[in-house]
Amino acid sequence: MSIELHLPDLPEIPISLGPPAARARLPWSVRLREAASAYLPLLLMLALALATWWLVKHTPLPAPPAAERPPRTEPDYEMRGFALERFGADGRLVLRIEGARMRHYPDNDLMEIDEPQIRAIAADGRVTLASARRALGNGDGSELQLLGDAAVTSTDAAGAPLSMTSEFLHAFLVLERVRTNRAVTVRIGSSQIVAAGLAYDHALRRLDLQGPMRAVFEPQGRRR
Repeated sequence: MSIELHLPDLPEIPISLGPPAARARLPWSVRLREAASAYLPLLLMLALALATWWLVKHTPLPAPPAAERPPRTEPDYEMRGFALERFGADGRLVLRIEGARMRHYPDNDLMEIDEPQIRAIAADGRVTLASARRALGNGDGSELQLLGDAAVTSTDAAGAPLSMTSEFLHAFLVLERVRTNRAVTVRIGSSQIVAAGLAYDHALRRLDLQGPMRAVFEPQGRRR
């Protein structure tokens, strides 16, 4: 048994959001949120562009390379009536420098010495003496340029007295080397040689003289 019900057709009721005047009557806070949502991407892009511009404008420029500082012409300290000593790794005295006045220049670690008196002691006990009116040397005194009445005296490999005198001698006293490109007088024992320059290396037992040369050799066994 079945029952069928027939309902009458209902009329369609149109749905409307209302006229624009109804939306205008929305609260201002709602309208503000809708506007903000619509323009938010544009505002974010504008804020990012402004932040980028500010960073570029206020980023400090790299500093220009510093100009090379000219060599210092004033000493950082000086001493009068001084004595400097240098010792080897075994505690042995290898070098002693005395002078009337010493000035030290920090830029190149240079010593300028007035009236230097130098004493170098080799490992075998031999003593080398050096003097001049003025000397220029490195910080530890191992390399000295002797200027004016320069003299270096020692003994040669055979034990004979050896002296070198010139207006300029470049002395490496710890290494026992002496060079000059100026006129020099060399005395070995009782013999004398005058040359235009020399290079002396005690370790190699070598004395190279530059010409022109003039020599006076004393016969062996003859004494003055």
